Amino acid sequence: MARVSSPRKERRLTEERKRFILEKVAKEGRVLVSDLTGELSISAVTVRNDLNALAREGLILRTHGGAVNVDSALMDRALGEKEKLHGGEKAAIAQKAVSFVHEGQSVILDSGSTTTAIARAMKQFNNITVITNAVNIALELSEAQGIEVILTAGTLRQRSYSLVGHLTEATLSQLTADIFFLGVDGVDPVFGFTTPNLAEASVNQAMIRIAREVIVVTDHSKFGRRSLAVICPPDGVDRIITDRGVTESHVGEFRSLGVNVVRA
Repeated sequence: MARVSSPRKERRLTEERKRFILEKVAKEGRVLVSDLTGELSISAVTVRNDLNALAREGLILRTHGGAVNVDSALMDRALGEKEKLHGGEKAAIAQKAVSFVHEGQSVILDSGSTTTAIARAMKQFNNITVITNAVNIALELSEAQGIEVILTAGTLRQRSYSLVGHLTEATLSQLTADIFFLGVDGVDPVFGFTTPNLAEASVNQAMIRIAREVIVVTDHSKFGRRSLAVICPPDGVDRIITDRGVTESHVGEFRSLGVNVVRA
């Protein structure tokens, strides 16, 4: 005859699982249902119930396929901090990104550490125009002889060295571009592409409107994450360039929406 666990024992096991999950989120920044099922030897349904309970308590932020630390999901990190994370992956993404650019084209680069890596990789071109709202990217390209740089007007955000606001969007409305390389902080197959700052999201939307092709450039750690402000829906871009750390399930989710995913 099967032994039935007492309610007290079940509560204790549940609290132990929750404590394990919180410690893992605090250490790694995110957890996946698929990982927790193996580590805790429980079903996916039980893991999801635990995650949902922790999310209701405000201790984590639930994402598709897992959960993230509330602070890390909403944090508007300074550019210098971002550049210290996943440097090798961002360099590989940048090299792949420039392979989609041709001489004579106009390219939009928004602010961010991955788009800054793309700017460095673009110095090989002899005849392109770069439109950007990022002061550091304009400075990075200021001595590149073959690149004409158009820096938008706007209000400076010191954390990201980006220009935002009405003047930025007014400048963009007078331009068109062949490609927009969009850096994001969250990639979710339900909510789409997100960023921690509302003003940045609004500028990104203006950039999308004037670009013929929109390519998201992001490392694998952003998949399954959701930040504060939605830039566009999951099928609102043409292509995603990421690194080889991205999971097959995440790739499949976006390919099913008609978005081409490229691993660098």
